[in-house]
Amino acid sequence: MSRHGTTIRRTSFTGSQTSSKSVNVPKGCLAVYVGEKMKRFVIPMSYLNQPSFQDLLSRAEEEFGYDHPMGGLTIPCTEDVFFHITSRFNEL
Repeated sequence: MSRHGTTIRRTSFTGSQTSSKSVNVPKGCLAVYVGEKMKRFVIPMSYLNQPSFQDLLSRAEEEFGYDHPMGGLTIPCTEDVFFHITSRFNEL
């Protein structure tokens, strides 16, 4: 069973989506964009405290800086790497 019942939610995103549903994020979570197709994932804010996730954030800062055209937090890794790293957080 995952810690606190935490799951990652995946939603598709395109720049043309404007409905409020596509941008709503539950309290205590944030949206990130991952992979070549920039898939949107909603993750718990608690992930920000994990050292391996902080490494991903450092890579994002190095690659994109603070002015990225997606307008959101973009993680520069494949979806597989993202799942591998975040799946371990639920085992703690």
